[in-house]
Amino acid sequence: MKQLVVITAVGDDRPGVVHDLSRVVLDCGGNIVESRMTALGSDFAMLLLVSGNWHTLAKLESELKKLEENQGLNIMLRRTEARPADSDRVPYAIDVVCLDQAGIVFNLASFFACREIEIAELNTRSYSAAHTGAPMFAVQMSVNIPSDMQISVLRDEFMDFCDQLNLDAIMEPVKG
Repeated sequence: MKQLVVITAVGDDRPGVVHDLSRVVLDCGGNIVESRMTALGSDFAMLLLVSGNWHTLAKLESELKKLEENQGLNIMLRRTEARPADSDRVPYAIDVVCLDQAGIVFNLASFFACREIEIAELNTRSYSAAHTGAPMFAVQMSVNIPSDMQISVLRDEFMDFCDQLNLDAIMEPVKG
């Protein structure tokens, strides 16, 4: 029977860090089902969902401790279960661009949380505007909206909310 474990790993950003972790997963008989990996400052962060039988997961726990010690990574494992299908929610994509300012993620999260809309994924990045060099901030989100919620009303509320905070935003259904 397949079991699941979430692995988080953070360490110095260096060539080979993904290779090292994925090699341990493979050598233990695990399969990376989903992953998110990115450089954050001078560190590299990995988040993986790995499947395997009970023996694989027990072996992973032992081998990842060795990797943690030898490669200077901070690794955490957490057993989890498959996410149940959620047919009463509609997936939407949210894109926001604005001048960088404190509280953007908090304000967006608050808007959706008070409406009981699940944030399925959230990615942000800071960058300099092309011609002016102004500090910019971009947010890409996937949210799951309850199917009984009136989308047109939600969209209007969201656009008003974004206008108040001077955020340029797009809200559209996820295609395919």
